[in-house]
Amino acid sequence: MRIPDDVTPEPARIVADPKHDALRLRGEFFFDNTAAAFWAKMRTYVEALERGQTLNFEMSEVARVDGSVMAMLAHLRAELQQRGVNSEFLGAAPEIQEIIHLYRGDVKVGRPGRRRARGTLDQIGEATMDMVGEIKQVLAFCGQLTLIVVSVVGRPRTANFRDVIPLIERAGANALPIVALINFLVGLVMALQSAGQLKRFGANILIADLIGVSMVRELGPLMSAIVVCGRSGAAFAAQLGTMKVNEEIDALRTMGFGPLRFLVLPRVMALMVVMPLLVLIADIVGVVGGMLVASASLDITASVYFLQIQRAVTLWDLSSGLLKSVLFGLAIALISCQQGLATSGGAEGVGRRTTSAVVITLFALILIDAVYVVFFRGLGL
Repeated sequence: MRIPDDVTPEPARIVADPKHDALRLRGEFFFDNTAAAFWAKMRTYVEALERGQTLNFEMSEVARVDGSVMAMLAHLRAELQQRGVNSEFLGAAPEIQEIIHLYRGDVKVGRPGRRRARGTLDQIGEATMDMVGEIKQVLAFCGQLTLIVVSVVGRPRTANFRDVIPLIERAGANALPIVALINFLVGLVMALQSAGQLKRFGANILIADLIGVSMVRELGPLMSAIVVCGRSGAAFAAQLGTMKVNEEIDALRTMGFGPLRFLVLPRVMALMVVMPLLVLIADIVGVVGGMLVASASLDITASVYFLQIQRAVTLWDLSSGLLKSVLFGLAIALISCQQGLATSGGAEGVGRRTTSAVVITLFALILIDAVYVVFFRGLGL
């Protein structure tokens, strides 16, 4: 409500009425003519009250009031009620009462409740329900992707093969330096740790067996998968999560492009192709790292070292690591893409799902590795 230009508003005043536990407001209350001194005086009355006391606002002599002043008065009343002080707007004219109602000055405000600490069973139950929900989403995702794979086998032209090569470059070629460096250092450190013990028992040559078998069967695939998980898996989750919160996934569906066929399947194929190649290079550089230690600390020449590795490492050892790497690539792609497509809640949701993708994938890699080793060990392989 604006003041007409040809009208001089009556000054806003406040009068204490201790007999009725009230403050009498008189005049016309507009933002322009309500001075800071008025609010300072009002604040002194409000801050002096304690729980159980009463301070009403007598509005019968208020001629007009605008929205800004009414909002501040309603805020003061709400503050009093939250502190346990009884406070209401009384005697207002009908037009003033409408403004009071508009700014919720007639709504009772309760004291803020004290937050109770959640019980252990409550937290366990919520975590269990969240886990069940996540499992349902993962199973639904895997089922839908299986149907997509079956349909692509029948109609290969419906797949998005054009993105596979660029994804192989980003997830494979660009990751090669860090994968090679880490596996080289792993082979080097493992050889350094074992060289002293082998030399004590005169079994220097067995360092080739140790490095060769451990790198080819276990450390090469596992270390490469961990690097790819932290690098490409997190990137996949963040990319798809950002597309989801920006509604780009919904736009793809509107245009007839299924996100699983168009986005997920190329990423799964790329990681399943690139992981064995990365692991093969990781095995080589890990063995080379061990060779440097063998030559420097155990006086074993490179030719003798590699000859011993040929005797110790069988074709099944190499094939076992490569097969495991394919499973690792499949797990990384599936989990990261599923977490990305399950994103909600803006940027915070993207960060949360990206973190979950990395953590869940790392757990899945260790679990797959353990099951894989136990299974083939039971078969005698």
